Amino acid sequence: MKTSIFIMTFLMSIVTSYAQDATAIVQKANDLVMGKTSKGLMTMTIERPTWSRTVSMKSWSQGNGYYLILITEPARDKGQVFLKRETDMWNWMPTISRMIKIPPSMMSQSWMGSDFTNDDLVKMNSIVEDYTHKIIGEEKIGDYDCYKIELIPKENAAVVWGKIIMWVEKKEFYEMKMEYFDEDMNLVNTQTASNVTQFGDRKLPAHLEMIPADKKGHKTIMDMKDMEFNTDIPDSFFSQQNMKRVK
Repeated sequence: MKTSIFIMTFLMSIVTSYAQDATAIVQKANDLVMGKTSKGLMTMTIERPTWSRTVSMKSWSQGNGYYLILITEPARDKGQVFLKRETDMWNWMPTISRMIKIPPSMMSQSWMGSDFTNDDLVKMNSIVEDYTHKIIGEEKIGDYDCYKIELIPKENAAVVWGKIIMWVEKKEFYEMKMEYFDEDMNLVNTQTASNVTQFGDRKLPAHLEMIPADKKGHKTIMDMKDMEFNTDIPDSFFSQQNMKRVK
């Protein structure tokens, strides 16, 4: 009997340790992308079967709680600003001088007609805090050996996705691929990453592609042009007042 209890306890400790390791890996991957603060320049290209368009933007972040995006091109969208503060999100539209609060029910909706959601762009849900994590395998993505990790929402987490599968590079913790599933466990979007590039004190994949599962010929490409991390950005930067004057 004592031997059986010992074996069960030993096996449970292995399972617990494996889960903790998975969470540590996701934390390191998230920290690599976010930093304590970040600011950057990027372009987003929306591709459709009969047309495409490119949006240029600047972004600033502070941890997972604060995020601001300024659209700089094209002319018709120039000056639009998106702000996230903790659990709230707003959109400033200078052409009509209107501030719009984006409700939680809209977080799963398309961002500016792209295949990214509002949630994807402003990191509304923390993949570290709002999900449980489990290593379910190992797989090579391109030239990179990766952990394959399953993320399941915690019971009371207000999240967009029913499940996420992510592939994290083993040594440097790059997020090389992510699959997003709805509440019925149907695949909705697949994000792939490539072109690992040096940005300041770290390397990151600079090219992201988001491809919906059920829309042939649809794709959104995000290219990071420049990124800086861990610079001083005050809390006051992430305010509704600053949305109207940021450049």
